[in-house]
Amino acid sequence: MSEPTTSSAPGLAQRWQALNDRERQLVLLAAAAVALLLIWLLVLKPTWTVWRELPAKTAKVEDELLQLQLLASDAKDLKGQPAISPAQAQEAIKTATDRLGAHGKLTIAGDRATLTLTDAPPTQWRAWMAEARAGARARPISAQIQRGANGLQGQVVVSLPTAP
Repeated sequence: MSEPTTSSAPGLAQRWQALNDRERQLVLLAAAAVALLLIWLLVLKPTWTVWRELPAKTAKVEDELLQLQLLASDAKDLKGQPAISPAQAQEAIKTATDRLGAHGKLTIAGDRATLTLTDAPPTQWRAWMAEARAGARARPISAQIQRGANGLQGQVVVSLPTAP
């Protein structure tokens, strides 16, 4: 019986020595190709991908930051406005709704106002929301709006201020 080898290194060294020069060059070339492939896959490609996508992601984050800053500024402006009475809030939201004409119908119940939109242009709805927030100090509670063939359809419920 032969004694088992404890290490595979002598076997590899013997095989390496058994190869001719051309075969050794091919094995080294294959090993270099595998090493380059691993370096590309594990190091260079992920880094390249991050650097390629970085400008777009940075622009997106900057846009989101700008939106948050605008919202914070709006919130600060709204917070700094003096409180208004419920009657003033109702009058302001009715005035805003009158500007919608036949596209909007307002129902007020207590401290809640429900606007029903019918074929309203999106720009008019945005203007109504801005005026309701600034003039009536209304806060949106829910909105169920769909874009129809002739404009926006649906309902918006806002909360009006209570007695100061």
